[in-house]
Amino acid sequence: MEEEQYGFINNCLKSLFVEKFGEEIWEKLRTQAGLEDNFMTYTVYDDDVTVKLVQEACKTLNVPEETALKLFGDYFFSFCKMSGYDRMLRTLGGNLIEFIENLDALHSYLALSYQLKVKQAGVNIQKFVPRLRTTGTRLDTYFTIVHPQVTFTIFSIKKFINSQFVLKVRRDKLPKSWNQRPLLKLRGQMVWMEGLQCMLYLCSPKLRSLEELEEQQMHLSDIAQHDTTRDLILFNQQRLAEIELSNQLERKKEELRILSKNLDAEKKKSEALLYSMLPKHVANQLKEGHKVEAGDFSSCTILFSDVVTFTNICSVCEPIQIVKMLNSMYSRFDRLTSVHGVYKVETIGDAYMVVGGVPVPVPSHAERVANFALGMRIAVRDVMNPITQKPIQIRIGIHSGPVLAGVVGDKMPRYCLFGDTVNTASRMESHGLPDKIHLSPTAFRALQHQGFDIVERGEIEVKGKGKMTTYFLMQNLCASENEIMGHTEENLGNTDGDGALGNASGNGVVAMKYADCQELVPSMEAEDGPDIQGWFQHVLNPVSPMENIRKRKTNHHFLIS
Repeated sequence: MEEEQYGFINNCLKSLFVEKFGEEIWEKLRTQAGLEDNFMTYTVYDDDVTVKLVQEACKTLNVPEETALKLFGDYFFSFCKMSGYDRMLRTLGGNLIEFIENLDALHSYLALSYQLKVKQAGVNIQKFVPRLRTTGTRLDTYFTIVHPQVTFTIFSIKKFINSQFVLKVRRDKLPKSWNQRPLLKLRGQMVWMEGLQCMLYLCSPKLRSLEELEEQQMHLSDIAQHDTTRDLILFNQQRLAEIELSNQLERKKEELRILSKNLDAEKKKSEALLYSMLPKHVANQLKEGHKVEAGDFSSCTILFSDVVTFTNICSVCEPIQIVKMLNSMYSRFDRLTSVHGVYKVETIGDAYMVVGGVPVPVPSHAERVANFALGMRIAVRDVMNPITQKPIQIRIGIHSGPVLAGVVGDKMPRYCLFGDTVNTASRMESHGLPDKIHLSPTAFRALQHQGFDIVERGEIEVKGKGKMTTYFLMQNLCASENEIMGHTEENLGNTDGDGALGNASGNGVVAMKYADCQELVPSMEAEDGPDIQGWFQHVLNPVSPMENIRKRKTNHHFLIS
């Protein structure tokens, strides 16, 4: 690269007019002279441009040309100092005569700072910047300096001679067919060759990956063997491959996490469905592949219920009406099982069967089933007969005694109860009366002195059992309807679409307190199902409900006629 003089004067004139007379005067001069607003410091302009500016200044400012040139001469030295040439000015001479004699040195110095021209270019650079092969091509017309931020002058480059220089090819100097390629950048070191008075630029393409190499339509063979750019591209490609592999692993990990989360959700749904069919501890044993042994329960309470005149309703109504009626009723009953901690055994048609004290034995099984029966009777007030549009009536039978319980069947296994207690409970239901809770003698004895209002029905003939003295359960003297129904204060005024308080899944359910349960019974949740084992964690000494009655100072008493 060799030197040639740049046009420096026009920028000095512009600076003079702006500083001395303001932007408006400069705009007026520029417009009248028909010149552009900015002058490229390292672009050579015709002398006519400078002469035209001076002439327009004389006309506009109304001053002689000699005065304008004198003003410019004074300002030129200040402008040179501002541009970094003050040291050169101080060293031109010790007095005026010496200074004038050495003005040519100032011109040489400025010439050295002016534009650089290409004297010789390497073969590989010519391949990717085709027109650069022409000797005498100005360097700034083909390249811009990206780093460091300096001007294309020998003086500026020498200041940063130890820096790495990055040049970028100008788009307008490349063939049009290359417009889709990214602009090529060169990276290398500037070396000043004193003997030749030239600057040598040792460079190579600034590339970091094989992708960038392909975008420039270059090959590794285009880069010198000793050039570290080769190693940089290959090492970076290896690093990119490792990053991509790591990203793939992260994506697979995230996919597995989402799949695992979805699997857990589906597993909870499956478990909830399974726990709704079988007791939780029994279902867990079956999941683990263990055989579930039948259990003998010495004391439990069984309840049966059915809908009065159900056969007549079925003969008149559409099947969908029957399904909706039973679903509305059973949803309410299922909710009550969570309130009182009883186990729903099965439903057959309009018959609903629950048991207390199985599969987890509790002393209060009779009280739980009795309160559940009272809740059933309250719940059916909101279930309408499709024929009469009046609340349906149910019969309820309760009996206490021993049973054998176990899982039967391989496909759709069920937890079933066996024994005479089941038959007797069924007889209590079938021999009952509409809207009545029919108790057997053993159920009556289990509920005696427990705070219930019980009326003796008398001696009746029971099929397969002979004569039996039975009873009707009227009410719980120690609990309100809201307590029996498990209603919270929040949902007392809110009903679902069928008119039921709360909802069938058990949300908003308050478990009723019993003497043998220290904490509230957890409500059934749609995800986990009923936690039967968690219902009865602590067994306490029973407390007679009669004490609660005396505290309330009421006149309620047991009516036995």
